[in-house]
Amino acid sequence: MHRPSAALPARPRPGTLLITLLALLASSLVMLTAPPARAAESLLSQGKNATASSHEGDGYAASAAVDGNLTGTRWASEWRDPQWIQVDLGATADLSRAVLTWESAYGKAYEIQASDNGSDWRTLKTVTAGDGGTDDLTLSGSGRYVRMYGTARAGGYGYSLWEFQVYGTTGPPPATGGAVRVTGSQGNWQLTVDGKPYQVKGLTWGPSVADAGRYLPDLRSMGVNTIRTWGTDASSKPLLDEAAANGIRVVSGFWLQPGGGPGSGGCVNYLTDDAYKNASLTEFAKWVDTYRNHPGILMWNVGNESVLGLQNCYSGDELEKQRNAYTTFVNDVAKKIHTIDPNHPVTSTDAWTGAWPYYKRNAPALDLYSVNSYGDICGVRGAWESGGYTKPYIITEGGPAGEWEVPDDANGVPDEPTDVQKAEGYTKAWNCITDHRGVALGATLFHYGTEHDFGGIWFNVVPDGKKRLSYYALKKAYAGSTAGDNTPPVISNMTVQNANGAPAGQEFTVRADVRDPDNDALTYKIYLSGNYATGDKALVEAAWRATGNGTFAVKAPDRLGVWKVYIQAEDGHGNAGIETKSVKVVVPPVAGTNLALGRPATATSAQAGSTGCPCTAAMATDGRMDTRWASDWSDPQSIQVDLGERKSLRHVQLVWDPAYAKAYEVLVSDDGANWRSVYSTTSGNGDADDLDLAQTARYVKLNLTQRGTGWGYSLWEFGIYG
Repeated sequence: MHRPSAALPARPRPGTLLITLLALLASSLVMLTAPPARAAESLLSQGKNATASSHEGDGYAASAAVDGNLTGTRWASEWRDPQWIQVDLGATADLSRAVLTWESAYGKAYEIQASDNGSDWRTLKTVTAGDGGTDDLTLSGSGRYVRMYGTARAGGYGYSLWEFQVYGTTGPPPATGGAVRVTGSQGNWQLTVDGKPYQVKGLTWGPSVADAGRYLPDLRSMGVNTIRTWGTDASSKPLLDEAAANGIRVVSGFWLQPGGGPGSGGCVNYLTDDAYKNASLTEFAKWVDTYRNHPGILMWNVGNESVLGLQNCYSGDELEKQRNAYTTFVNDVAKKIHTIDPNHPVTSTDAWTGAWPYYKRNAPALDLYSVNSYGDICGVRGAWESGGYTKPYIITEGGPAGEWEVPDDANGVPDEPTDVQKAEGYTKAWNCITDHRGVALGATLFHYGTEHDFGGIWFNVVPDGKKRLSYYALKKAYAGSTAGDNTPPVISNMTVQNANGAPAGQEFTVRADVRDPDNDALTYKIYLSGNYATGDKALVEAAWRATGNGTFAVKAPDRLGVWKVYIQAEDGHGNAGIETKSVKVVVPPVAGTNLALGRPATATSAQAGSTGCPCTAAMATDGRMDTRWASDWSDPQSIQVDLGERKSLRHVQLVWDPAYAKAYEVLVSDDGANWRSVYSTTSGNGDADDLDLAQTARYVKLNLTQRGTGWGYSLWEFGIYG
């Protein structure tokens, strides 16, 4: 049933005439004093294709709201919520206004939304207290499709619009601070900003956004003109603002799973998971649209090491299919970004150049390639040339050799380069980049980070805010000179005494030659990291004492395994030299005779088929550190040793496998039936427990009541000394 149409628009509300006259007067004054604010905008919607969720009949179709007949024709919807009307502008436009001229059946609550494809929508304006008449709404955003999405009607009828007008501009919007382009031809490219050559002299960004104002001026003083991020969202704006204020631009990233290369998490099926791809595409488009005119943007970077990371999820033919599907999706993202922002290039990062054939085949929309490369960064040029590539590249991570690229030391862990070697690595990397003229357009080397942990010491140029030799190597590369700078202490010839056998809890000796180029007075700190022993990457200051001539006595941790020990020398001017070596913490030796060696041992249970098993009780008294006793995975358990006769005991040493006892009791007996307790704990932490016990007994038993892990109990050795 059709509701009769009113002959004229809704009657003006009281005061409308006076307001209109005042508005006209104000506008005339504005015309006398300033150019019109919207002089460049055009009416884009009139006569374009319009559709709607419903209409009351043929006379009230969506097209009636974009026909330019302000009072004669209208669109009217069915009498229910929600309803919408949309118009296809024919091309992506920079939107400035939407003018809705309501019939008396108006929307009380509605949204103005934009889309690039007619299916993925983003909200540009929300109205919650509409009162009819004419709504003139300022918009900020872009899109090809624009719709009114009504969620609450003002009355019992539907929604009805005399006219739905959308204003804006078509064609590339102006880029604040100048458009960024990849220009030139094969082997002779360059990056330009506002038509001027731009070489990327950058670092990856590590500090929090809250610290941008603190650290970006320092980056500028280094000659840095670019930083790289791995994600872009609402939190990016303060960083972009501070970057622009310091004349620095941002390679602004978008994260895709499984990002980060080897060991990364999150597996996506790029062949079938359309929901993930659509959600990512919509999210990325939203932030490109938000920041496309920001003067801090240099380019957009889609993904990070996902071609490599997919090997964590797939193998064989399926891996190849996924890599092709992933890079095809990257191409879809690049095309989408170009429709929203034609003024900034799009790239994609992966680890090493093995990913480039996939991009070459499946992602032609990329403007340039990007690659993360460290110790072999100088080999990128050869890989580019032999691969026959037709696009330039930037290095998005790189510098000295990484943990995965260096040989192992005598303790079987990566032998970390010295501060001097790391600084030389950055210099070498930059020289190889600049030598590939017309193809390598620069780099954001890794890493302007402040974390003072295992990875921070390996890669950061300002761990804990302290400047290292690598910092000044980059400053010389980017700014051309470090003349007049106070530079860090230089540490060399670091050695660790007994590096392959420092007893737990006892002192070991570390020494190094330390000099300061500026003859500053130095202070020292000694740190330990359990990254290889416990997985904890934190640096903890050790108990230590200086013994003269660059020599330090350092207390070893109680936990067994390979640790890193660090010497940090500070000059009082914000600089630090840091050197590190490994040390293997072993079971402390015990003087005297091991009375339990080879003696009969029994236990409440023993694992037969676990890794390295059978694991019988006798293996805990065989004197070997490569065999062990292991119990069932339940509480309580016990193991006991028969010494053959009553003997004087003074010490018990328990060497735990990772499956240790948190709570246990030591008991002794003369007859194997009547037991007396001589020690107990509820706070065991594994590794080696050394217990001084002055007793005389034939039998010694461990009564194990609470496991420290989800496994059972396991002992490499149950030593009893007298």
